[in-house]
Amino acid sequence: MYQQTLLVAIEGVDGAGKNTLTTKVATELEKSGAALARMACPRYGTTHADLIAAALRGEMGDLVDSPFGMATLFALDRKYSLAPGQGLAAAVSSITAESTDGPRIVLLDRWVASNAAYSAARLQQPVDLAGGVVDWVAELEYGTFELPIPDLTILLDVPVELARERAAGREAQDASRTRDAYERDASLQDRTAAAYRALADNQWMGPWIRVAADVDPADVANTILGLSPQ
Repeated sequence: MYQQTLLVAIEGVDGAGKNTLTTKVATELEKSGAALARMACPRYGTTHADLIAAALRGEMGDLVDSPFGMATLFALDRKYSLAPGQGLAAAVSSITAESTDGPRIVLLDRWVASNAAYSAARLQQPVDLAGGVVDWVAELEYGTFELPIPDLTILLDVPVELARERAAGREAQDASRTRDAYERDASLQDRTAAAYRALADNQWMGPWIRVAADVDPADVANTILGLSPQ
């Protein structure tokens, strides 16, 4: 299912600008003739993602207080994206059905690394702790749930202060984008950014690159295209 389709995950803290970067990179890839699909996690509007949103709003009792409980919900959201006609399965099917000589690429706005980074940050564990929560996330999602490992993970590494300002500005402009419990926790965002950088430095579960807030989307697209078989 995934052998002829490149999976590229774009990661970063809340407010980093992942959706904006994903959109711009998608435009550049389409210019090149790539067959393209996108998916964002959590997949709001589906069961597990809506439970995640409810928990982050404080509507699920003390569930939000459990890093492992929340991580399991995030993982289940991704697991069920593989069901026929859903999420990632639908994205892959839509582009493998196209007639094209160009690369087939799925852009993921967050993937398993987000669970690893946020869980490590919540538990204040180093990402390379043997037997720690990062290993637990990998075993759950890539092992038990058999999720595909991205061909490339791109860390949008922006200053946390900038990401925080963007998230607050987004909330002020759109009542539906109220910041959740994770987004309002400045200390958590600081620790998550550090965890992401450590994952990138360790090349966790595949190749990573780190890009800055002012990265040229065309450069990112060219890096992705360079992964495609010639």
